[in-house]
Amino acid sequence: MEPALPLPLADSDPVLVPVPVPVQPPAVQRIVTLFEQLAPADLPGLHQYYTADASFKDPFNEVQGTAAIRAVFEHMFRSLDGPRFVVRDVVVQGEHCFLSWDFHFRMRRFDRSEQTIHGGSLLQLSADGRIQRHRDYWDAAEELYEKLPLLGSLMRWLKRRAVS
Repeated sequence: MEPALPLPLADSDPVLVPVPVPVQPPAVQRIVTLFEQLAPADLPGLHQYYTADASFKDPFNEVQGTAAIRAVFEHMFRSLDGPRFVVRDVVVQGEHCFLSWDFHFRMRRFDRSEQTIHGGSLLQLSADGRIQRHRDYWDAAEELYEKLPLLGSLMRWLKRRAVS
């Protein structure tokens, strides 16, 4: 059943009208499932999702090739407790796909409470549906640095000074 939104009509009660939910291409659905269920045991099979010459870039890394991309994810699992992605939005246009996501994790050092980084991934897919280019966008200063002891205090102070 499709979700429905109220549609007000003149001098009557709102009427519920079905709103179509976009269906994502199978390759995109597969990628979303990978990110949302990603576990260390999945890393040896990344070549099924990334082309051999795929590139990956985020605020801390810029690498090329599935082995290097795998190393980025291995580091994530070694450095953080309970890392997981929740994909919020998916936009597909031709060979490009944009995912907005929340990344939940706990730091192994410092504050052990759950942290969340809000970000997005721009993916360029190859003809076979694998990822050829992966670029993550998120604000390292606001989403990470401000949450660290000492450095966080400095970042928040700088932010206050910049807006005053």
